[in-house]
Amino acid sequence: MKIAIASDHAGLRLKEGLKAHLEEMGLDVVDVGTDSDEPVDYPDFALRAAREVSEGRCNRGILVCGTGIGMCIAANKVSGIRGALCWDETTAELSRRHNDSNILCLGKILEPAKARKIVQIWLETGFDGGRHLRRLEKISKMESRH
Repeated sequence: MKIAIASDHAGLRLKEGLKAHLEEMGLDVVDVGTDSDEPVDYPDFALRAAREVSEGRCNRGILVCGTGIGMCIAANKVSGIRGALCWDETTAELSRRHNDSNILCLGKILEPAKARKIVQIWLETGFDGGRHLRRLEKISKMESRH
């Protein structure tokens, strides 16, 4: 699996830790920035990672900023992206099972061990399909119309 990863300056430290964890898991990681704690605008980096996923170069993406909210909002502006802000194991699991999320958004407010656990569950959980697929198809139609 190939994972795009990005952060703004606030999420840099957590991103770097998660990147190392993903590489230890044997995953191919594409880091699209930032690589500095100098202030940057999170939408620029959310867009880079979201494009990696939406254009098929990466299977999924992980975004980190102060709260995860800004990155999530920005990523979800890209067609085909289903970004989910997750703060615990349950939201990570359900974002995959019910929503087939392809971008995981996290905040630096999470403890690193908790963030790693969320990432692990998010990566290991599949999509349930069924009634959930019908709902995702409706979202896709919304994207194409608006």
